[in-house]
Amino acid sequence: MGSGIILGIFWHFVGAASAACFYAPLKKVKRWSWETMWSVAGIFSWIILPWTISYLLLPDFWAYYASFGSEILLPVFLFGAMWGVGNIGYGLTMRYLGMSMGIGIAIGITLIVGTLMTPIIQGKFGELVASTGGKLTLAGVAIALIGVAIVSYAGLLKERATGVRAEEFDLKKGLLLAVMCGIFSAGMSFAMSAAVPMHEIASQLGVSSLYVALPSYVVIMGGGALINLGYCFSRLMCKKDLSFKLDISVPKALLISNILFAILGGGMWYFQFFFYAWGHANIPTEYGFMSWMLHMSFYVLCGGIVGLILKEWKDTGRKPVRILSLGCLVIILAANIVGLGMAA
Repeated sequence: MGSGIILGIFWHFVGAASAACFYAPLKKVKRWSWETMWSVAGIFSWIILPWTISYLLLPDFWAYYASFGSEILLPVFLFGAMWGVGNIGYGLTMRYLGMSMGIGIAIGITLIVGTLMTPIIQGKFGELVASTGGKLTLAGVAIALIGVAIVSYAGLLKERATGVRAEEFDLKKGLLLAVMCGIFSAGMSFAMSAAVPMHEIASQLGVSSLYVALPSYVVIMGGGALINLGYCFSRLMCKKDLSFKLDISVPKALLISNILFAILGGGMWYFQFFFYAWGHANIPTEYGFMSWMLHMSFYVLCGGIVGLILKEWKDTGRKPVRILSLGCLVIILAANIVGLGMAA
């Protein structure tokens, strides 16, 4: 396995670790509605950071985006909006299925759809199946799915041991939302593929290969921001208790603390895709679609590790922890098999 591929896998792990940890600062936000917290974090992660970093990278920020026609920008934006719908559905899935079952089904579906649809649409799936390297990478995808299922089962045992249940358990509604969430969340993978012309122009302008994907985030995350912020603002306006006014009327010290924690969480959320771009840059072009599989499977892996570090599994007994550890090892095995396949 080449050093570049190893480095790419490592950066995908770093990005997934940032994604797995981003909610920790948000848990420190007090006396704010979820909509206000998510909006403040989102404005920083979906708008301020992508625009600022792209402005610093590009020699002429406005000329770069003006150079693309709607035939390029619109699909990238719409796939970003598709991913934004998946983000909203993710939270609703947890409500109706519980954390473990919801994550397992949603992540499993988005891993399959986001990884395999790109070569299928491009007509390259047959070539993939025919080559030794392609077969190995597909085997890695299958093993990653098994790892996700094992970790999700461990989480289900943990929920039973601790008495945690879904807020409004509804299997039919939850499964429908999980499938929808899994499909729509894959929009980020599709957006990255659609944004390849933007990456190429950024490279021609002298942007390092590690950073060429970042300017496209202005458009991708703009689509996601439109959906997420629109949803949050509409809910805030419809609430009879005027929760937004209550949120901003908290004591000044708490207001500043909430803003800072929301910004920190938003920053960590953005940096999952900052390092995703680094990882993607080190993956061979013909296997670029595997970036999504690595990111999503590592997200589940890191979520389990973070839970252990934060002692969330302390009183669950040995069996759930052993099953969690097995699932994590299976995901690590899957990443190595994918790496070997890309190097073949």
